[in-house]
Amino acid sequence: MAVTSTYTVTGMTCGHCVQAVTGELSALPGVDAVQVDLASGAVTVTSEAPLDGEAVRAAVDEAGYELANA
Repeated sequence: MAVTSTYTVTGMTCGHCVQAVTGELSALPGVDAVQVDLASGAVTVTSEAPLDGEAVRAAVDEAGYELANA
């Protein structure tokens, strides 16, 4: 059963930002899909099981952005 989680990522300003965040989060084990709303910073991740919050934070950090309120 798929799990959908929504996070807020700060610092994204363009399509390249979206690609960087999408790429890093997509590489996490079990992630099936990543959707980014650039205007709001909302990132919706669909995965096979709940994701570890620290793994999500590390992936966003690796892309060069910051996870808000997580």
